[in-house]
Amino acid sequence: MRITLKIFGSLTDIMGSDQFTVIDMKDTDQLVRHLKELHPELDKMKFTVAVDKKIIGENTPLSANSIVAILPPFSGG
Repeated sequence: MRITLKIFGSLTDIMGSDQFTVIDMKDTDQLVRHLKELHPELDKMKFTVAVDKKIIGENTPLSANSIVAILPPFSGG
């Protein structure tokens, strides 16, 4: 199962790209653990995860061809 990751803002500097693909991630918790293993500096940062254009607040199952966005902190008004 392929999952497309889209990386935004300063997180692209840490991860080295603004988009890549991962395989066989069943949910967002597993994906975040994987990303933190590859890029330990993410453990010290806050970021938001969105799945298929919806910001999530808890572990979310991933399906084939899911698109996951990793977003830096942002403020609004």
